[in-house]
Amino acid sequence: MKTVVVTGAGSGIGRTIASTLAERGWQVVVSDINGEAAEQAAAGLDSSAGQSHESAVLNVSSPDDAARVADDVADRLGLDAWVSNAGISFMQRFLEMPIEKYDKTLEINLKGVFVCGQAAARAMVRTGRRGAIVNTASMAGKQGKVPFLADYVASKFGVVGLTQAMAFELAEHGIRVNSICPGYVATPMQERELAWEAELRGTEPEAVKQLWIDDTPLGRLEQPEDVARVVAFLLGDDSAFMTGEALAINGGAFMD
Repeated sequence: MKTVVVTGAGSGIGRTIASTLAERGWQVVVSDINGEAAEQAAAGLDSSAGQSHESAVLNVSSPDDAARVADDVADRLGLDAWVSNAGISFMQRFLEMPIEKYDKTLEINLKGVFVCGQAAARAMVRTGRRGAIVNTASMAGKQGKVPFLADYVASKFGVVGLTQAMAFELAEHGIRVNSICPGYVATPMQERELAWEAELRGTEPEAVKQLWIDDTPLGRLEQPEDVARVVAFLLGDDSAFMTGEALAINGGAFMD
């Protein structure tokens, strides 16, 4: 049985990734800075394949936390895969964006991916596992034409580049590293962003939501399941010769 750690899995996309992987037979360690949310998410996972899912409290920007979780899982269960999904966002015009907000965004969204990827890869190399790592970037990691999210854009461009660097250096150890680039995903985070953007535009959240739908050629908001299925593909055998990629999952909202 293969074991995967998913960060930021107490809610949103991460929780759906954990659920999808469990349904496909993975043993999942649900990690989140909110221990109660992680525990609740783990308790609700499918265990029909005989899995024993677990939860862990994890601050992704803490090297000690990341090493503790990665080494514990590697030693007890075997660490086959790691999904660095935890992330944050807020919205503000570039000219008014506080540097403290910028620092916090990069701390979680970019430093967190570096810290967790390093801990996971070290544990895999130490235990001889030819594993896989998936990092959550964004279509905002491929284009700067995203209003009110300059800090987020910077962090996600960083994730795409970091993924390539990790893939290049970890290939000799048989560890594959890829990233995913979702679009307008319907989550609690998106609800907050709708309200923020509506305020900044001087309109209503429903009007902003329609702008996002109109910007998506497939004509609907993305669902967390759309993202989770691609993560499952990247962790599976069908992508065994893929590494360093940034896969767009956005319904055509941005094509490269």
